Amino acid sequence: MNCPQCSAALLPNAKFCGSCGFQMTAQTPAQQTAPVDPQAGSFRFDSDGKGAGRGYTWEIKHAGSFALAIVNLQAESSISAEAGAMVSMSANVDLHSELKGGVFGALKRAVGGESAFVSTFTAKGGPGDVTFAPGAPGDVVGIEMTNQTFFVQSSSYLAGDVSLTVDTKFGGAKSWIGGEGLFLLEVSGSGLLLISSFGAIHRRTLAPGERYVVDTGHLVAWEGHMQYNLRKAAKSGFFRSFLSGEGMVAEFSGPGELLIQTRNLRAFAGLLKPFFPTQGGSGGGFNLNLGN
Repeated sequence: MNCPQCSAALLPNAKFCGSCGFQMTAQTPAQQTAPVDPQAGSFRFDSDGKGAGRGYTWEIKHAGSFALAIVNLQAESSISAEAGAMVSMSANVDLHSELKGGVFGALKRAVGGESAFVSTFTAKGGPGDVTFAPGAPGDVVGIEMTNQTFFVQSSSYLAGDVSLTVDTKFGGAKSWIGGEGLFLLEVSGSGLLLISSFGAIHRRTLAPGERYVVDTGHLVAWEGHMQYNLRKAAKSGFFRSFLSGEGMVAEFSGPGELLIQTRNLRAFAGLLKPFFPTQGGSGGGFNLNLGN
């Protein structure tokens, strides 16, 4: 099913378009009797999620903590990925790494916390496959973008259609105060976008005018047209927010789609810190002495 206003792909029984906010009316009898693909729509989020792009098909295996994205390329077709994201590939797949966007573009990526290099995988002389996975335990989801824009936390971008535009954007002081860094990735265009998370991905669809609050450490991606503001978790004051352990949160306004990760990497690192070895045995840790 597609939006009658902007032609974006919609989920079955969608009440509104997540791209333009168009309110959907009741289906006609012809629409109601038409077969509906349960996997249809712009988003693929289950363990058997599959999709197709221009010159490739894809699927997510082992969804959850150890997800793996498999992209099957037709002959001479390509897919782009973050440097270091590749797990395996067919022997006939050619890997080419380059400074995307020239020296200035590579510098922007490096400042934003991404690798300065972008890898492009091309099947030569016949079909081939490439598999991708993030460095940290977590999920991978595929978004079939249709002339859309998503903002993605820089550590969550994994791979995407070669036609997509991936740009580093200044997130402003509010993103830095929220603990997410000064830069975000702006991904726009049409085609497959693979996003990774720490933990599983929870998807939240907001209706027009609906507001929703997310801890900044759990944000993965959101549609580019959505408005959001950073504020204290507790509206009654900073001290109450501090006591709650939540700190700063992002409040979004619909319509639109949010992708939220179920685990917080910073919080997890904090839990592990007391167990790290420290020099001199000070600072609450311990020494690992493997010698005599």
